[in-house]
Amino acid sequence: MTNHRIQPQRLGKLLQRLVDIYSPAGKEGDVLDYLKGYLKRRHIPVTMQEVDEDRYNIILAPANKEIQLAFIGHIDTVTAPDLDNYSYSAQGDRVQGLGVADMKGGCAAMLEAFLTFREAGHAEAPIALCLVVGEEESGDGAEKLMKSYHFPWAIIGEPTDMVPCLQSYGYVEIQLLARGTRQHASLAKRRHNAIEVMLQTLLRLTHQLEARHPEINYNIRDLVSSHAGFAVPERCEAWLDLHVPPGMDIDEILLDIEEVAMAKKDSRHNIELGFRRATIAAGYQIPEKSAVVDTIKNVFTAHHLTWSADAFRSHSDANQIWAAGVKPIILGPGQLEQAHSHDESASFQQICLAAEVYLDLMYEQLND
Repeated sequence: MTNHRIQPQRLGKLLQRLVDIYSPAGKEGDVLDYLKGYLKRRHIPVTMQEVDEDRYNIILAPANKEIQLAFIGHIDTVTAPDLDNYSYSAQGDRVQGLGVADMKGGCAAMLEAFLTFREAGHAEAPIALCLVVGEEESGDGAEKLMKSYHFPWAIIGEPTDMVPCLQSYGYVEIQLLARGTRQHASLAKRRHNAIEVMLQTLLRLTHQLEARHPEINYNIRDLVSSHAGFAVPERCEAWLDLHVPPGMDIDEILLDIEEVAMAKKDSRHNIELGFRRATIAAGYQIPEKSAVVDTIKNVFTAHHLTWSADAFRSHSDANQIWAAGVKPIILGPGQLEQAHSHDESASFQQICLAAEVYLDLMYEQLND
């Protein structure tokens, strides 16, 4: 390894500042400005890759060498469940705040590792750091990144509890829409009510998924209707998320559940039901026998970490990056169970460990 090691105090201050800056997807401007200034003060050349007129990705890459390994993190978060209580706090080793796990902890660790690597004199190593926007919504930052850059391998700092994920689940987003006729509430019957039809459809779908596809993780994300007052609502909309293990045929699954959703037309009585596949992202699996995986194993051994590969069970930028022809390994601090929660937290010691592991992966890349 090397005598140039990360600075935990610097990392901690960076993490606190990142968490204290509110940056939900689509509104990352303040955290982008902070990061741009943070890097400028340390004389790190920054490429600002425009995503739209107000937002951009931050790219740190060698000027004269092709990138062989990119470290990628998203700086946006979900919307705060409580705008009065989203900021950074610490109690012992636990640090808490919106984005600590997903994934400002991973971004801070990657940035600290990259700074340490650059300070050791490796400005022209074939390593890039890409901090992107929009992951929690449309993924437009990753989409823009992959239109302009290509590299064979990537490390994605999503929360995996520092377990390397060589597999990622696929993701399907489905919109269901029931439309009927508004009428007086006293005339309502179940078959005339868009909400009733939607509830029956969702029950059929979830029973089908549990019976035929128990490996799939599903979530009814939203269920909303038109505001009707003392009337039968004419419209009801629901969104269903599916996280599909790699290797499963997504098209076959979709045909199966669409058939179930659209069945029993005679019982709907003037209720039109729509089924739309809004998003489809394939899962993937990277073979364990590869040079980069071997490198990660060597670094784990040096840090006395047990090697145990897993699958990442959520959608992330890794799915888009894989589709662009890059092999992304998901490895980051924090636990997925903490992401998007009211009391999101992570171990600061593990965030420091992530920075050390990322740094040693950068050094190993010099020897390849």
